Amino acid sequence: MSSKVYYNSACPVCNAGIKDQRQRMEACGIRDIEWVDVNAHPEVVSELGASLEQVRERLHVKDPDGRINVGADAFTYLWSQTRGQHWLAKLLQFPVLKQLTQLAYNIFARFLYRWNRAKKHW
Repeated sequence: MSSKVYYNSACPVCNAGIKDQRQRMEACGIRDIEWVDVNAHPEVVSELGASLEQVRERLHVKDPDGRINVGADAFTYLWSQTRGQHWLAKLLQFPVLKQLTQLAYNIFARFLYRWNRAKKHW
């Protein structure tokens, strides 16, 4: 089983970030990741046991073992798989940095989600 990245293309910031990460990973030869746009395929969120709104707000990644990584942990997982970004993933595993990263991501994700709703992106 390959990894699956569940992202929301209706958010322009999220879509740009995923596009960049996908290009980086493909440039490294990583092609065994399924990129799932929940805006185009909202029914797939049932695979995660999450609501569509939860997945719109925070990035979700299901790894090959079936573990679901959410938010900052999802990005850390992707970075750990990407040449040139391993160092960032390792750095963010330190307890204090991990907590700060999760807090910053959650605050930014909440703000971005509300902004997208206000702009009627979905």
